[in-house]
Amino acid sequence: MSDITVDELARWRREGKNFVLLDVREPYEVAAAAIDGSVTIPMRQIPQRFKELPVDVPIAVLCHHGSRSERVAAFLAGRGFPNVVNVDGGIDAYARRVDPSIPRY
Repeated sequence: MSDITVDELARWRREGKNFVLLDVREPYEVAAAAIDGSVTIPMRQIPQRFKELPVDVPIAVLCHHGSRSERVAAFLAGRGFPNVVNVDGGIDAYARRVDPSIPRY
């Protein structure tokens, strides 16, 4: 498991890379700020729902600042997901560096 920057995530999106953007924040956080096209599964639900995710597609895991997503990425890597990355800095960094239209909270 490794990290990617929010700039790399933005490049993936611009280039149309085939990947899943997994947002592991709570529903109230997603309601406050979100990136279009993300799949939302709160961190606490990952152990029960991780099999909903494709194993053969890269997964970029996102949270508010990068701590929860790092734990979820490690969990997924330990369950056989070969291409999972943590989005360093989370949606807060994405809003600051890439898309200032996304509200910060």
